[in-house]
Amino acid sequence: MSDGRKNPCPYVDDESSLLELCNMYLERSGDFIVTTAPGAPDAIRVLGREKFDTLVSDYEIPEMDGIEFLKAIRARSDKTPFIIFTGKGREVIAIESFENGVDFYVQKGGEPKV
Repeated sequence: MSDGRKNPCPYVDDESSLLELCNMYLERSGDFIVTTAPGAPDAIRVLGREKFDTLVSDYEIPEMDGIEFLKAIRARSDKTPFIIFTGKGREVIAIESFENGVDFYVQKGGEPKV
């Protein structure tokens, strides 16, 4: 970023090793400050206290899936860009994500730099 400001970003995933890995990767870039949460209820509590530039969530998380999480966020009139980052590569999930207002869909797997 040209202005030197870091982007606060929560990342929601129930896989603790992936939370740690993505946190390190994104923060190492120097552009992000990542707050991790193992599920949507934890993330919703954090969102009640802090403002974020982007939300990143796995599709398959405990208590509510990524789409239900997105709907809960949008019901609060929160228009923060929302990214689904998932290992579920089924086309139906991508379609459901976009139909419900997700801003971007990224499939897990492959090369980490990609």
